[in-house]
Amino acid sequence: MSAAEPDPQLQRYSFQRKLDEISAAKGRATELISLYVPPGKQIADVIAYLRNEYAQSSNIKSRTTRKNVMWAIESLMGRVRAYKAPPANGVAFFVGSKAVGADRSEPVTFIVEPPEPLNTYLYRCDSTFFLDPLLSMAHEPDLWGLIVMDRAEVTLGFLRGKRVEALRNRNSLVPSKHGRGGQSAHRFERMIEHAAHEFFVKIGEMAGELFLPKVDALKGILLGGPGATKEYFYKEGFLDFRLQQKVVQPLFDTGYTDDYGLRELVEKASSVLHGLEITEEKRIIQRLLAEIRKGDTGLAAYGPENVERALEARAVDTLLVSEGIRRRRVTFTCSACSTSFERVLNDAEVDAFLDAPCPNCGQAQVHETASEDYVEGLFSRVAAAGGTVRLISTESEEGEMLSKAFGGIAALLRYPLGRTGEPALARRGSTGAPSPTRAD
Repeated sequence: MSAAEPDPQLQRYSFQRKLDEISAAKGRATELISLYVPPGKQIADVIAYLRNEYAQSSNIKSRTTRKNVMWAIESLMGRVRAYKAPPANGVAFFVGSKAVGADRSEPVTFIVEPPEPLNTYLYRCDSTFFLDPLLSMAHEPDLWGLIVMDRAEVTLGFLRGKRVEALRNRNSLVPSKHGRGGQSAHRFERMIEHAAHEFFVKIGEMAGELFLPKVDALKGILLGGPGATKEYFYKEGFLDFRLQQKVVQPLFDTGYTDDYGLRELVEKASSVLHGLEITEEKRIIQRLLAEIRKGDTGLAAYGPENVERALEARAVDTLLVSEGIRRRRVTFTCSACSTSFERVLNDAEVDAFLDAPCPNCGQAQVHETASEDYVEGLFSRVAAAGGTVRLISTESEEGEMLSKAFGGIAALLRYPLGRTGEPALARRGSTGAPSPTRAD
């Protein structure tokens, strides 16, 4: 990627981080204004609309609310006038007064250029900012239907982005076998086939209830299960014709028909899902675990401290970061002894740290002098060393493992560092061979 091209992973993280910040703002009353301007909208029309809203806001009974809303609209008009025309994807403005406690409020302004085109013009004044049009852009748009089945059981669900959702499970009443002989055998076989037919009809009905309301959004339906039952179910057309057209070929063999079977189906369909982030995340986390199992010779580091050592050694090839991390790298300075030090903290921890004594002199005169987003800083450091960053979703099993077991951060390395943080060759002799050891 050239220096002129923005990193799509960083863009994704920054967009989600901005939405989190906007959604955290709460007003004491209807003092927060959301304005969505789609591409092609005339700026003059937007200004005229805001002037009308400004006139209407003079009728608000509460003096404080009226003052804050009128200020927000005035500020909005100034922001909108800065544009001769909306950007290619449109632009969203969020302006108002957020509550900060003790009957106090402070002005906030956010301007967001979305990653996808806005398709509607919208103005809303409320106690929270309206983010629904942008939230839909922050998630993986691909939606897949999942069915695993045999004659005994069926489970249906969705693959939504990177998360497998099991929604329906049903066991059949189809007998697996019988011990009847003679004419009774034929009668029982007919009863079994009839029960199986009724079960397949029920599966089709459940699939219709779950999938038809979202049929336009479905990228496809993955159908799997053990044996030939799934082929019979598909060929005999038990699914609604609109869903039948969505079934991905070939069908997939799975060993299970329960919740685990859905995850197995996604694994077996990896060739179809190639390029989706869920399969890539599984692959990269599996590679990380394989390197961790190698011990000191493995090309892996995990946890904030070990990854920091790897970054300092410029050994990081691919940095894995949980997209749920919300931290800042903050520089503090003590006014009493002029000592400066850095900490990686979330916002709540920063406030607590400002009330804590200086670790050098013990005086409670610590203040914040610099701050940067922790993850954005990681992107810069890794890019400067020629590596890449991969955001891992918190919705997948692999993402949950990264977040809980590894502190939300891990790395695949160019060379092993071992436990000391030094390159493996640094602990060898000058010829590259292991240093001689004394025989006991």
